[in-house]
Amino acid sequence: MHPYPFRFEPIPVAKVWGGRFLESLGRLLPGDKDQPIGESWELVDLPDLAGTIVNGPAQGRNLAELRTSMPDSVIGDLRTAEPHGGFPLLVKYLHAADNLSIQVHPTRQMPDSDPTAIPKHEAWYVLHAEPGAVIYKGLKEGTTKEDIRAAIGSDSLPDLMLAVPARPGECHYLPAGTCHALGAGVVVAEVQTPSTTTYRLWDWGRTERELHLEKALDCVHLGPPDVRDHERRSHVGGVFTTVSKLCSCRFFTIEKVRMSEGYGQEIPYDRPAVWIVLEGAGRIGGLLEGLEVSFRQWDVLLIPAGMGDDARVDLDQDTVWLDVQFPRSATRSGDLMA
Repeated sequence: MHPYPFRFEPIPVAKVWGGRFLESLGRLLPGDKDQPIGESWELVDLPDLAGTIVNGPAQGRNLAELRTSMPDSVIGDLRTAEPHGGFPLLVKYLHAADNLSIQVHPTRQMPDSDPTAIPKHEAWYVLHAEPGAVIYKGLKEGTTKEDIRAAIGSDSLPDLMLAVPARPGECHYLPAGTCHALGAGVVVAEVQTPSTTTYRLWDWGRTERELHLEKALDCVHLGPPDVRDHERRSHVGGVFTTVSKLCSCRFFTIEKVRMSEGYGQEIPYDRPAVWIVLEGAGRIGGLLEGLEVSFRQWDVLLIPAGMGDDARVDLDQDTVWLDVQFPRSATRSGDLMA
């Protein structure tokens, strides 16, 4: 079987802070209208969970099986980047009907206090935000660990946080160690390194979930995150297409691509990429065995490394997508780990 762009069965995840907004993105959510669903996992390859392909000849197989059976064609020289050999990104849609916990992700592996900890770096692209909605992104300058402990005891931790207005179209990089939370009324596409380790500092008075104060304080970055270089935008424009760089770090890059209806061009990748389709529709053809893959708004596609020199995209409508790729240095084991 020759590689082609893969779509995966979305995996809905219930969260106490979630809602039902993801149905408007075409996601089938379990339960009734009162069951809160906070996340839809769109591309996942973890040791205990891998996304199931829903299109083309590989339909029904999962990403781990395909990556193992044809690594050069699917993930190319990234095949050793993760400890378990998995794909080095996890992609989700998130809907915060209520505030997420104020939390920290580990900056390093922590064999003594948490042997299962894996560093987690992520970026949020804002899709929708209610009026006045915010993202909590880092601690105010001068905040100490003693301040954090005291604020947790008095339920005033948000007062130590930097609250940034949530604006659709903006992208926020959250390196590991950043104290952060997605505020109520915000929907984002999340691109992250494949870790599920989260340390909750405070949960807005909710008591049903465990907090992890000491582990969080062990790896929290005090003060605002220095992400200016990572979030510096740049634009390259032409007659039919515009590419805007939104986020760049040593784990991934995110660009927004805009192309006009009726336009087409070759897909020049020699390593994998992920497309998150924000608007429009189109087709990817020129594939081996005469395959053609169509896509539309809110689809998430894994573009494999070995589609061939003739692969091309053609647009049926004005189309916008997030193009997620990997730095050239990210080829050896450990390069995509903190």
